[in-house]
Amino acid sequence: MTATIINGTRLAQEVRSEVARDVQALRGQGVTPGMAAVLIGDNPASASYVRSKERTCQEVGIFTETFHLPQQATREEVLPLIQRLNRDSRFHGILTQLPLPSHLSEADVVHALSPAKDVDCLHPYNVGLLALGQPIFVPATPLGIQHLLLRSGYDLAGKHVVVCGRSNIVGKPMAMLLAQKAKGANATVTLCHTGTPDLAAFTRQADILIAAMGSPRCIKAPMVKPGAVVIDVGLSRVDDPSQPRGYRLEGDVDFQAVSQVAAAITPVPGGVGPMTVAMLLVNTVKAARLSA
Repeated sequence: MTATIINGTRLAQEVRSEVARDVQALRGQGVTPGMAAVLIGDNPASASYVRSKERTCQEVGIFTETFHLPQQATREEVLPLIQRLNRDSRFHGILTQLPLPSHLSEADVVHALSPAKDVDCLHPYNVGLLALGQPIFVPATPLGIQHLLLRSGYDLAGKHVVVCGRSNIVGKPMAMLLAQKAKGANATVTLCHTGTPDLAAFTRQADILIAAMGSPRCIKAPMVKPGAVVIDVGLSRVDDPSQPRGYRLEGDVDFQAVSQVAAAITPVPGGVGPMTVAMLLVNTVKAARLSA
């Protein structure tokens, strides 16, 4: 068996085209959706990610501005900026790029966000609504994965989904989202993590396996049920002197080997990543529509 490749780049382009039409409709009502990005420090991966979001916003007609603070920015500098953006009517969504420098409290920054502009669904208010099955916003990566599956023809209802990873931005909200009694969900969900004994005993049960542990190639072919759908959320830099940049990008899945077992699989890069950015646009347009 050779797995079908789930092309996140192509599907994200479909979503961006839909968002562009929604933006035009809102502009016709006198509303231009806007997203503010807050970048603190000089993390190259974070800076690259924010630039990608800027380009994508511009492509679909969303107004965007990045507020870049230095690595040594203090709590007394960061929180007033967030509060000012909360009041700024130009912006319907605020993205605080994580991770933050170690001297800043992620909880302090997240709690300062207005829930109505929290398009990454980090604020406890929005997380609570998601847990109750009444979300305003859904975190971008879990929402992107749900769309990847549904737009590729994979119904989640009644399927056993195994999520590997318990982060607050992927694993936990992914499990909550797919377990809801709702269209596009209604799955039986098992949430595993680095402390799960005999991880393979759970992953081999999965109809749909979502790997989000941040550990390069930790999911091997013997851990995957033949015919499963495998979604690889991982993105790690692995030293590789043969590459021009001195490293290569690896997912959490041993792609070549698992491709011979699974029915479908996402590549890294070009799988989940483009859909994450696309879903931030979806949430920003939703925030703009709600504000109108």
